Amino acid sequence: MRRIAIATSLSDDVNLDPDAELLLVALADVGLEGSMCVWNDHSVKWEDFDLTVIRSTWDYTRVRDEYLAWARGIERLLNPYPIIEYSTDKHYLRDLAIRSHRIVPTTFCDVGEEPVFPNSGFVVKPTVGAGSIDADKYDRDDRERALAHVRRLHASGRDAMIQPYVESIDDDGELALVFIDGNFSHAMTKGAMLTTAADDRDALFRREQMSVASAESDAVTFAEAVLDEQEFRGILYARVDLVKVSEGWAIMELELVEPSLFLAYDERAPRRLAEAIRARLD
Repeated sequence: MRRIAIATSLSDDVNLDPDAELLLVALADVGLEGSMCVWNDHSVKWEDFDLTVIRSTWDYTRVRDEYLAWARGIERLLNPYPIIEYSTDKHYLRDLAIRSHRIVPTTFCDVGEEPVFPNSGFVVKPTVGAGSIDADKYDRDDRERALAHVRRLHASGRDAMIQPYVESIDDDGELALVFIDGNFSHAMTKGAMLTTAADDRDALFRREQMSVASAESDAVTFAEAVLDEQEFRGILYARVDLVKVSEGWAIMELELVEPSLFLAYDERAPRRLAEAIRARLD
């Protein structure tokens, strides 16, 4: 039986990745043996696996250089290394905007630069980050706290990004579109995160903010146009997170490395992913 390493993180949370068991069962159903492997566990012999699939390596954000060195050393990796390097730093939003894909307006404030805040509610977060960790929302007059936030990120060697707070999130949430093997699979709504204090945004809270969505056709078309860029074609999975702005849909994030795929919310999704993995071995 061919062996698949499912790359994850070391965590005390036994429910770190709710999708893990579903994927392992689906892999067995298509004749593959899946094993959960911690990405920075030096005892793992990655070369013994036919393929390594990144899933829940959610602790990489503080050690991105180490993570990239690990990913670069895996010969058979999905998604592949160039995608990992690109999508683990949200400076990619600038690249998408240059390619004429609408993004949430974003100002980058790299280490050593001074921030420029908008004259409305806004968000500060690190360019290398996961979920709402180290992200916060500020009112237009709350610039001192926001400046302190940027300086904390810079002091830890991390670049910052500043975006206007998208008010539609409060009512509509974010639309997360999941693609498997380049095809739209299912959609989720992510409720507002930053209206809740950071200390209360635990794993349970984040899961409770999720619900199944019916994706509008124009949203799927918008996301498909992004994934039709040459370097994104043929990737195993993707999640495109969209929000509504005055001009239409805009990209909040393009998740190509370790996004939650919410397999538990679509009964056919685990099998889709397992079959897509198997196809890459044929």
